[in-house]
Amino acid sequence: MKNYDNEKDKFTRGCVQVYTGNGKGKTTASIGLAVRALGAGLRVFFAQFLKSGTYSESSILGGLNNLTYRQYGTGQFIMRKPTEEDRVAARAGIEDAREALRSGAYDVVILDEANVACSLGLIAEDDLLTVASERPERTELVFTGRGAPPRLIEIADLVTEMREVKHYYRQGIAARKGIES
Repeated sequence: MKNYDNEKDKFTRGCVQVYTGNGKGKTTASIGLAVRALGAGLRVFFAQFLKSGTYSESSILGGLNNLTYRQYGTGQFIMRKPTEEDRVAARAGIEDAREALRSGAYDVVILDEANVACSLGLIAEDDLLTVASERPERTELVFTGRGAPPRLIEIADLVTEMREVKHYYRQGIAARKGIES
């Protein structure tokens, strides 16, 4: 097994990645990337917008070495119109992500559901672009969520659009713990 603790084995140029689209798997892909990075000895900052409380992923991510996991949401507005409290939480997430990038303490910074927070008006598209422009050259930066802004897609190095072809929700199968929640 290769030892990735050696600095020369780490990547020297980070990229901007976007996972978007209406299909399932955007958060799952970013968690997989985080796990792969951790396995390579990299340090990860994982900011989860819109969510608050315990989700299956939060119960494990929060306890992983070299991973900082934070939530920036009230967890309620999906069923209602966003409030000022929702906006404050999202703005705090953007500021913490900028600080994580400036600190140099992280090799990978993931902004999970930041695209959705942007599309709902909780944070501005310019905020996402500012985060991307402030990314140190050696830091990988990932944005997830439906509705990625066109300008973010334009500047990204990698864009993956998850497209729903078939989904069991349409058969009446609700979200299942450990699979969707």
